[in-house]
Amino acid sequence: MPFDGITVSAICSELKSALINSRIDKIYQPEADEIILNIRAFKNKYKLLISATSKYPRLHFTNIQKENPKSPPMFCMLMRKHLQGSKILHISQKDMERIVYIDFESYDELGDMKIKRLIIEIMGRHSNIILIDKESNIIIDSIKRIPSDINRHREVLPAKEYILPPSQDKTNLLNNLVIRINRKDEELDLPLFKYIYTHFQGISPSSAKGICHMANLDYNKNVTDLNNEEIDLLTNTLIKLKNIISNENFIPHIIRSFHEKEIIDFNVISEFMDEKSYRIDKLHSISSMLEYFYSQKDILDRLKQKSSSMRKVVNTNLSKLIKKEKKLNKEFNTAVDSEKYKIYGELLTANLYQIKEGEKQVHLLNYYSPDGEYMTIDLDKKLSPSQNAQKYYKKYNKSKTAKREILNQLEETQHEIKYFEQVSHSLEIIRSMNELEELRLELMEEGYLKRRNIPKKKKEHKMEFLSFLSSDGFTIYVGKNNKQNDYLTLKFSSKKDLWFHTKDIPGSHVIISTKGREVPESTIKEAAELAAFHSKGKLSSKVPVDYTLIKNVKKPSGAKLGMVIYDDYNTLYITPREDLYEILEKNK
Repeated sequence: MPFDGITVSAICSELKSALINSRIDKIYQPEADEIILNIRAFKNKYKLLISATSKYPRLHFTNIQKENPKSPPMFCMLMRKHLQGSKILHISQKDMERIVYIDFESYDELGDMKIKRLIIEIMGRHSNIILIDKESNIIIDSIKRIPSDINRHREVLPAKEYILPPSQDKTNLLNNLVIRINRKDEELDLPLFKYIYTHFQGISPSSAKGICHMANLDYNKNVTDLNNEEIDLLTNTLIKLKNIISNENFIPHIIRSFHEKEIIDFNVISEFMDEKSYRIDKLHSISSMLEYFYSQKDILDRLKQKSSSMRKVVNTNLSKLIKKEKKLNKEFNTAVDSEKYKIYGELLTANLYQIKEGEKQVHLLNYYSPDGEYMTIDLDKKLSPSQNAQKYYKKYNKSKTAKREILNQLEETQHEIKYFEQVSHSLEIIRSMNELEELRLELMEEGYLKRRNIPKKKKEHKMEFLSFLSSDGFTIYVGKNNKQNDYLTLKFSSKKDLWFHTKDIPGSHVIISTKGREVPESTIKEAAELAAFHSKGKLSSKVPVDYTLIKNVKKPSGAKLGMVIYDDYNTLYITPREDLYEILEKNK
């Protein structure tokens, strides 16, 4: 779920239980749009991250160490002046909106007790952190200043009165749960989940779908089509949700895909989630859930950013190679047609005595045609019949040589296409900086990226390929890129191990470590499923997967990383089970 009003309620609940009557120790501003408050609360110490980034605005405790600028920004200095040493009096949420108030008590320069309010607005690109004097409601400063030329209706500047963001006239879930549906109202002619998030404060589209799941209602069903029983179901579900929020019964969860264990979302309401479709991991606190989710998002964003040059290289080369393949195929088809030149030469040689000098064309019986058809052959009238025959022989020999060269180039081009398709697949599944570095080094070694900033004797890190335990107790290994595939197949495995790969589809090399034992069909099927899932065909059904003994797998001389040939193999057609990862993880 996004950082909506329900998530804000959950984190406020956690902050209130930990921080009331605690004191601000230190204040830092590691980024232009985020601050960190170091807080002393009795025997405990906390670091509170408040972020107004446009992409991931949020508020939670953090354990991540961030480097601070040598000179504190002006907003940081102002925060230190007003809040350092102050006591936290109160933490609250504005209705069910994405607005949090933190009230601080401290003495001013004259020794008078003052209450300052920090307002955190979590609203996407409009997010902000604003410090005001609570009594006068006057802005002291904000991390993002909004002058009138940006927003003439709501300035956010020092000495201006603080004005709340425009209200959307939505119902506060905690105050009013009366649902009136006029079936003649055209404005209600919309899907149920859209009705929920457009009519109630702090509910995102994702949470609205969760409410529908909680009520066991189709979220796409039109509101005007709801019967009285369904309206009652919806009303009772919203009342139940109100009680969960009011009683602060939040349970933090991370939602992952079954196969890759890839993080999909987070949630604080258990009843919103479909446990049959996803893997649900319960965490010990709202902050740990948020920090884990956003830190993983940050890693993936940085991986995407740092791999952009590699993606460009791969996509550019693939595009060029595909065009080259089309051109070579066209040239090859033209070269194949040149077989007729050999026939022309032979027919002219066999009929030299019938051909007159200076003729432009001749019609000769084609001895190679089973129907005994006549063939029309164009002649160069400047050449003799014998010279015309030799001309066609030369054309034939030239095209025959060209055909061999085209075939060689075509084969080489197709190998390169397969290689780049494999690299493209590896880029899609990378999940760590080590994997990214392996791919970068590979492209450098192959000459597709410039070598730079690489020590001459760089120590190679340990290969981090995936490993699973089959239902029969066999270890199954999966490579995640060409380097890992080569190492796994050619160095790590033994001759009696079983090797798996999708047929004619880019994907990972998969190995069953047999240790000389006979492998049951169930383990073979599980390994084939892993090979199908770790390939470009993972979303397809009946994916062809070849498997054979390692001793039957060879690397041709001069072949690129990850490229092998094999023989004496069997093929399985696989549709991976959604719960395969879950089953294999439980075996460990």
